[in-house]
Amino acid sequence: MSTMQAVLAANLRTLRAARNISLSELSRRSGIGKATLSQLEGPGGNPTIETLFSLSRALDVPVSALVSEAERSAIALVRAGEGTKISGAAVDLRLLHRLDAGRTIIEVYEQRVRPGAVQHSEGHPGLEHIHVVSGVLRVGPPSDPFELRAGDYVCFSASIPHSYEAVDGPVLSTLILQHSA
Repeated sequence: MSTMQAVLAANLRTLRAARNISLSELSRRSGIGKATLSQLEGPGGNPTIETLFSLSRALDVPVSALVSEAERSAIALVRAGEGTKISGAAVDLRLLHRLDAGRTIIEVYEQRVRPGAVQHSEGHPGLEHIHVVSGVLRVGPPSDPFELRAGDYVCFSASIPHSYEAVDGPVLSTLILQHSA
């Protein structure tokens, strides 16, 4: 079992117990099968971005509450290739840091968007901040997306359905998720 899988399994069990939610109830709230949830709480889980955001929405916690351990140091150093990695249909995320600032939790991700597919999100708690480093990114509500180029930034409510699409080749961006605790 990978470190991320072990952390997810422990965090998922803890969050469920703290909320007194059964696997069946979490399955109903998240739309994820009970057998899949059981695998995620054990050694066999390998979640996608879609799964993690569904759990985040169902438990009303940031994704980092599912996939990261509590900070033990005031210094955060993440080398290239390190950090929790999660992937979806078109997006690869690498969690760089989670900041707890009172009633606000901020997650910082390196985000790579692959061309040829669209990453859809049904929405989740918080705000999304996106800064494009390279490439052209179409992001936001599917009915009215923003087209961002290198150097552009946008912020929007993550609670609405939204999507990510690389327009002309791969996109490298920074994604910051801001979640009120």
